[in-house]
Amino acid sequence: MYQILVDRFYNGDKSNDVLDKEYFYIGDYSARVPEEQWNKYPAQMGIREFYGGDLQGVLDKLDYLEKLGIEAIYFNPLFVSPSNHKYDIQDYEYIDPHIGKIVYDEGELLQDGKKENRFASRYINRVTDKRNLEASNAFFAKFIEEAHKRNIRVIIDGVFNHCGSFNKWLDKERIYEEAESYEKGAYVSENSPYRNWFLFHDQSKWPYNNTYDGWWGHDTLPKLYYENSQELMEYILSVGEKWVSAPFYADGWRLDVAADLGMSPEMNHRFWQEFRRRVKNANPDALILAEQYGNPKPWLNGKEWDSVMNYDAFMEPVTWFLTGMEKHSDDFRMDMLGHADNFWGAMKYNGARLMGPARMVAMNELSNHDHSRFLTRTNRKVGRTNYMSPEMAERDINKAVFREAVMIQMTWTGAPTVYYGDEAGVCGFTDPDNRRTYPWGHEDNDLVRFHQEIIKIHKSRPELRTGSLKPIIGEFNLIAFGRFSDSSRTLTVINNNDHEVTSS
Repeated sequence: MYQILVDRFYNGDKSNDVLDKEYFYIGDYSARVPEEQWNKYPAQMGIREFYGGDLQGVLDKLDYLEKLGIEAIYFNPLFVSPSNHKYDIQDYEYIDPHIGKIVYDEGELLQDGKKENRFASRYINRVTDKRNLEASNAFFAKFIEEAHKRNIRVIIDGVFNHCGSFNKWLDKERIYEEAESYEKGAYVSENSPYRNWFLFHDQSKWPYNNTYDGWWGHDTLPKLYYENSQELMEYILSVGEKWVSAPFYADGWRLDVAADLGMSPEMNHRFWQEFRRRVKNANPDALILAEQYGNPKPWLNGKEWDSVMNYDAFMEPVTWFLTGMEKHSDDFRMDMLGHADNFWGAMKYNGARLMGPARMVAMNELSNHDHSRFLTRTNRKVGRTNYMSPEMAERDINKAVFREAVMIQMTWTGAPTVYYGDEAGVCGFTDPDNRRTYPWGHEDNDLVRFHQEIIKIHKSRPELRTGSLKPIIGEFNLIAFGRFSDSSRTLTVINNNDHEVTSS
């Protein structure tokens, strides 16, 4: 698999770029990064900062991904949203025109103060106009068709625990209030059809102001109140069906903070059981893969999720063993570095929670949009960009250790997943620094070729895709394991020392 945060991958269509001051969100206006600054570091508070990457850009680079050996793309959220990460969705039915297609564009940006809520008319026109929305959906269907021609599957991100305060159901920022063909949002009118889709803490007062329940207290991420609305549940389930069905035929869902959905465990399990039934009925081959920290076993019962993002039984043990670093680069522990017993203990304990089928398709990542880049962890520097220069993420890195991690990734049980740019040598501390752009024209070509070669080995050896795994060696800074099928075997040996080792 290959994970792509679209805004940072490649700008293939400059006509759909977010404009400077196109809209106002969390205390400031949106900003368009000029083309010549593609390689600049992300801003510290950078959710309103857009580099211009889009689906056309990914389409333009399918040859590259095919040559790399990719068999599936996992996209961070693609639906209409005011942020570059798009985990604050405002419309689940449409691909955001800023990463899709803008075919209709009129109106001039308004000056500050011309509208009470400080939103520019062009933003409303561009992202609420059904012509742009329908054109973006049609383009996404075309994109998936082109990917499938290359035997590349497409997995999309489902953010169903919460939406965004921009969402047309809440409309806290009141951008839909004057748009045609939209109902009033729950924040705008107490007669809104969506009023019971959110948990308002004091319903005796109107307006509700900021008294609704937000995920982890964030008022920009209003939590969806499934217990209070069967209509809401039905709507989201239909979203789950829609995108894996004609004309899109997406190949599955990655589920954001899936264990948090609902206000109770009972609702959570009820929702995911019904979600699985509906999605699998629509597309029996669709993968349902959840983000989960901690024990996933209650959901891996054949009735809910297929598997998980494999933090506990892959990313964390590999990171501690090879670098001694915590996966956010928030801590360095010398006692964890090279500790083979801890490595095997964590792998066995947490791997047992996954069970066989889930383990075979678990998303094994070294880096992603939530954690520091693995290559940066090899420098053993504890830091984040709110108090450390982003240049420090690139200093004293160890590419040999990174290659060891990739070797484990490509020979371990599960689905190795490359976070865009890792294969090209991209560094970065945790969010937002881990969301740097892909360095087109400045790649580390040796690392790219290394990934091509090791992916080819992974794909050519049946035991690396479906075989069993047996620990062979566990010594300080030294591990070895075998992968076995009925007819073939592979031995992986990782020596994390700076000298040769002889082991019995």
